[in-house]
Amino acid sequence: DLSGIIQTIPFKADGTAVAVGTAGGVTATTSGTTHDYTSIPAGVRRITVMYTDLSTAGTSSVIIQLGDSGGVETSGYIGASVFGITGTINSQNIPASGFEVGQSGSAAVVLTGVLVLTLIDAATNKWAALGIGARTDAASGLMYAGYKALTGTLDRVRLTSVSADTFDAGAFNIIYE
Repeated sequence: DLSGIIQTIPFKADGTAVAVGTAGGVTATTSGTTHDYTSIPAGVRRITVMYTDLSTAGTSSVIIQLGDSGGVETSGYIGASVFGITGTINSQNIPASGFEVGQSGSAAVVLTGVLVLTLIDAATNKWAALGIGARTDAASGLMYAGYKALTGTLDRVRLTSVSADTFDAGAFNIIYE
């Protein structure tokens, strides 16, 4: 009897099944300065980036960069972040080199969060970013939003930092739809 299984599959109003996202696989971020997911298929309209317990040996902000068949794009990211540490709220523009998913300032910082990338316009390869994160080593949160137009169809996502600091803890994964 498959009735229990069929009832758990979500359906659209027209009766077709809702597509379920494809996971990229968990990547340990315990070494290296970059971690990439490549070979993201054409036609993807949303990517959810998840990271947990990230830490680097340096002090620069952790960022997500997007890329296409020409490689990862390291400039032209537009947006802002709002962050709070023990009751103080601050805001700033994100680095032009990527979507900021965590401010560091210290090698002891530990970051956890989610960034959702959504294709705004397939003709211009423009992607919107909306995320929320936290420093799990301190009472601090971060919200961020922005956009980036790529030169071609997105096929890769990179986790790195502004100054290419070495990662020393954590995990990174994506789901694409």
